[in-house]
Amino acid sequence: MRKLALFGNPNTGKSSLFNRLTGLKQRVGNFPGVTVDKQMGELKTGGETIQIIDFPGTYSIYPRSKDEQVVYDVISNPAHPDYPEAAIVVADASNLERNLLLFTQIYDRNIPTVLVLNMTDVAARNGLIIDFDKLQQHFPETTIVRSNARIGTGLNELIAAIHTPKKATENPQADTLIALEDTARQSADTEKRFERIRKIVKDSVQQKSKSPGQLFSAKIDRWLVHPVFGYLFFFALLLLIFQSVFTFASYPMDLIDSGFAQFSEFTANSLPEGLFTRLLTEGIIPGIGGVVIFIPQIALLFFLLAILEETGYMARVVFIMDKLMRPFGLNGKSVVPLISSAACAIPGVMATRTIHSRSERLTTILVAPLMSCSARLPVYALLIGLVIPDRRIFGFFNLQGLVLFGLYALGLVSALLVAMIIKQFFKKSKERSVFLLELPAYKAPRWANVGLEVLQKVRIFVTDAGKIIVAISIVLWALASFGPGNNMDEAAAKVPKPSVESPEAADEYNNRVASAKLENSYMGLLGKGIEPVIRPLGYDWKIGISLLTSFAAREVFVGSLATIYSVHQDDEITEPLIDRLREERYPDGRPVYTLASGCSLLVFYAFAMQCMATLAIVKRETKSWKWPLIQLGYMAVLAYLGAFITFQILS
Repeated sequence: MRKLALFGNPNTGKSSLFNRLTGLKQRVGNFPGVTVDKQMGELKTGGETIQIIDFPGTYSIYPRSKDEQVVYDVISNPAHPDYPEAAIVVADASNLERNLLLFTQIYDRNIPTVLVLNMTDVAARNGLIIDFDKLQQHFPETTIVRSNARIGTGLNELIAAIHTPKKATENPQADTLIALEDTARQSADTEKRFERIRKIVKDSVQQKSKSPGQLFSAKIDRWLVHPVFGYLFFFALLLLIFQSVFTFASYPMDLIDSGFAQFSEFTANSLPEGLFTRLLTEGIIPGIGGVVIFIPQIALLFFLLAILEETGYMARVVFIMDKLMRPFGLNGKSVVPLISSAACAIPGVMATRTIHSRSERLTTILVAPLMSCSARLPVYALLIGLVIPDRRIFGFFNLQGLVLFGLYALGLVSALLVAMIIKQFFKKSKERSVFLLELPAYKAPRWANVGLEVLQKVRIFVTDAGKIIVAISIVLWALASFGPGNNMDEAAAKVPKPSVESPEAADEYNNRVASAKLENSYMGLLGKGIEPVIRPLGYDWKIGISLLTSFAAREVFVGSLATIYSVHQDDEITEPLIDRLREERYPDGRPVYTLASGCSLLVFYAFAMQCMATLAIVKRETKSWKWPLIQLGYMAVLAYLGAFITFQILS
C-alpha cells in the first residue's frame, strides 16, 4: 500500500481535506517511538488503496514542539516506517508567503509533492488575484491544485494528481537536513527561502483593496479581541457552553443511567442466580454503563468546541487568554479544558488536544481534575447539609451556598497554583514554547467536519479509555463481593430477620444484609486496614470503605454510606441518611460527623483523584501510565494534607 503524507500549516484546512479524502475510513495510532497521535486514513483511487497520514500542523520543517518534531523525524529519515512515497502540502491561498516555506522544505526532500492551494474563496474575498500559471512556472515539477476543501472544490483534480504524481528532480542536498540544534543555520536557510518566496509571490499574486469580508472581520474583532469586552464575551460564551453541557447532557445521561440499571435488573431476574449472573449484573453491565454515560457530555462539548474552531473564533480565544495563562505555565487554549472540567474532567482532558506545546498540554491535563466537577456535587450536597448550618450571613448570603462557592473557588485557585509549580519542572525541557498565531478569517462551520470530530472523540473514549474503566469496575466489584472464608455469609446470617412482612421491612433487612456483607468483604477489610492512616483526618473505617468504593466515581461515596448505614436511598439524597450520619458515634460517645470531620471530607474530595474514568482517559491521552500515576499521587497527597490541616484547625 502506498503511503502519502499530508502536511500543512495550522488553520489551512488540512483536516477538512483529510476528512474529504478518507471519510469514515480513519483511525488513530502513534508515530513509532513517541506518544504523538497520527491520523491515518485510506483513499481508494484507480484500483489501488493509498494510506494517507495526516501529520501535525507546522509552520516549518524545523520544530517548536514534540508534535511538530514528528515531521522533522520522518522527513529526515528515508528509513522511517512512515516515510512517504509522495506528499500533499496544503497551503492557505490567502497567505502564500508564509505557507510556501513549508512547501519548499518538503519539496526539496526529493519527494513527489502536490501543492494544494486551499481556501481560494477566502483569497478572492480578500482581494487577492493569483496567477496560477505563473506560480506553476516557478514549480514546474509539482502539480498545483486549486481547492476549497470545505465544499469539496478541486477534490477530483487532487485525486488525479495523487494517482499520478509528478516525480521531483533529484536534489543532491536533500540528505543534508540541518541539525535541530543548529538554529543559526536554520535561520539563515529560512531567510534565504523567504527571499525567493517573496519574489515568487510578487510575481504571481496581486492585491486589490480589502474585501467587505475583511472589513467585516476587522469590525467584529474590535469587540471580540478588545482588552475588556473580549474577555466579557468569552466568559459569557464559556458560561453558555458550561451550562449547555451540564444541563442538556444530563437528560440523556439520566436515561442511560436508568436504562443500564433496568437492563441489569432485567438480566438478574432472567438468569439463574450464581456467580456469573452477579458478575454480569453487578460488574460488567454497570462498568459498561459507566463508560456510555459520559458519551453525551463528550459529544456535546466537542460539538460546541468544533463549531468555535471551525468559525475561527477559537484563535481569538487563544489570543486574548494566552497572556493571562502564561505565568501559570499554561496556554491560552488551556482555558476551555479547565472550564469544561467543571462539568466533567474527561472531556476537559480530551479538549487539551488543541494545545501544541507538550509541556503546556501535560500541565493542563495534570491540573484539570482539580476543578470541581459535577460528580462532586452529591458529595458536597450531603456533607454541607450535614455539618454546615443553614443560616444567612449579613441577612443575604446563605452560608451553605457560600461554602459550595468556596469549594469551586478552591478548585480553580489550586489548579492555577499547582500549574505554576509544575511549570518549574518543565523549565529544563528543551521544547520551545513560542506564541505564533494567525487570526483566520471568520467562516461558517462545515457540519461534516464537526460531525467527524465528535465521532472521533467519542470513538477514542469508548475504545481506549472504556476498556480500562470496565476492567477497574470488575476489580472493585470483586473486592466488594468477596471476602475471606465464609465471613460474609456468616455476617449476613447474623442479621435479624424482620418480625413483620412489609416492603419497607424487607428493604431495611436487605440493606442491613448488604451492609454486613460489605463490612466483611475484602473492600471492608481494606477500609478497616486504612483506618489508622485516615484517623488523623477524622475518619473511621466506614468512611474508609466509602473512600475506596468512590474511586469508581466520586458520587458513589453517598451510595456507599447509605449501604453501610443500612439507609434506603432513592435517586436523591434523603433526609434519613443525614439523620443517621448525625447519630453516628465512636465507642466513647463522640460524634463521628462534626464540623471538623465534615469540612475535612469536603476538602479531601475537592482535591482527591477519586475517578477511575479520568485516570483512564489521562492514560489514553498521554500514552503512558506515568502521568496518571503522578496525577493520582500528587492529588492524593494534596487531599490528605488539606484534609489533615482542615481537621486539626477546626477540631
